[in-house]
Amino acid sequence: MTPAARTEAAVEILDQVIAAASEGGAAADTLVSRYFGTRRYAGAKDRRAVRDLVYAAIRRAGERPTGGRAAMVALADDDPALAATFDGSVHGPAPIEADEPRAVAGSAPDWLVETLVASGVSSETMAALVGRAPLDLRVNRLKASREDVLAMLPEVEATPFAPDGLRLWRGGNVEAMPVYRDGLVEVQDEGSQIVGMALGAKPGDRIVDLCAGAGGKTLALAAAMANEGVLLAADVDRARLSRLKPRSVRAGVTIVETLLLDPNREAEALGDWVGTADGVLVDAPCSGTGTWRRNPEARWRLTPDRIDRLAMTQTRLLALAATLVRPGGTLAYIVCSLLDAEGAEQVDAFLAAHPRWIAEPPALPAGRSHGAGRRLDPARDGTDGFFVARLRAPC
Repeated sequence: MTPAARTEAAVEILDQVIAAASEGGAAADTLVSRYFGTRRYAGAKDRRAVRDLVYAAIRRAGERPTGGRAAMVALADDDPALAATFDGSVHGPAPIEADEPRAVAGSAPDWLVETLVASGVSSETMAALVGRAPLDLRVNRLKASREDVLAMLPEVEATPFAPDGLRLWRGGNVEAMPVYRDGLVEVQDEGSQIVGMALGAKPGDRIVDLCAGAGGKTLALAAAMANEGVLLAADVDRARLSRLKPRSVRAGVTIVETLLLDPNREAEALGDWVGTADGVLVDAPCSGTGTWRRNPEARWRLTPDRIDRLAMTQTRLLALAATLVRPGGTLAYIVCSLLDAEGAEQVDAFLAAHPRWIAEPPALPAGRSHGAGRRLDPARDGTDGFFVARLRAPC
């Protein structure tokens, strides 16, 4: 592909990403893969170059652009070499007009920036939220130590905070690595590893991972439990939960039981667990504002109404989780969001409704106190953005 053809391809993909963001469609990485799935002539360098252009344009545009060309023209305004590819050639985009529409630069839509500022998020953090993230791995201590894997992979380094974390700055095809195929590592952001430690799971515990998804934190809990005890992974998403079984087999995890829940009828299926769990992890569905480094177009999908609906779900899940915890047991509440409506305010409301419960400062190796919990952010901690709180049930 010529440079001009790469630019045109990026414009076409961005058109799809923008449409999907407004209609609730597929994520950008999926759309990039689909685009090249029908264009076998594009080599690896072409695909990588186009993908980089797409994500650079997404990261630059705070508001959802009117179209892919507007996003790319705005990017070209800061890059003369890119602007030169708008040459009107057969496979390239038409020349840039001085007065044509351009995407507006920013960290997020204005209303969302205001909401983040009101939640105590700094301008440095907002800029970091749309930066590029490294590729982090978690060593599966059921099969190896971090020192073992570091010796096998000279291109990785230990993460600064998570005791089992590794970092690949250049990325790469992790699934092709023998250490991945053999279950020695999982892909997991360092921040996700850190907040999962808040529950304090230990060997022999009875633990519920209430919003397990595909099981990233479930597998980390199993490792912390040394494969001893009972670990229930529950979720309402059949497709995501089905991915946990093969991952467990690869990781050598044998203590996980899965439970598919019906939305809004979760309590019925969890009846046998009421008042018996040593710990419950609630990695609640949320806006994902803390994960924009990996999914920058996600900020175009949010609306105030969607955040309100998510907050209602979070409140309901916290109340449900509280019924499962035994006297003196622990509830860890996690969101990959920096919005107080989903984090600190949720915990404050829970404590007001459950006055005998107490918030315990989670002893974590990173982050800072925020409300009754702790917050991690990319500018200060180099992780995705998270809020986590540790809550103790009355005895």
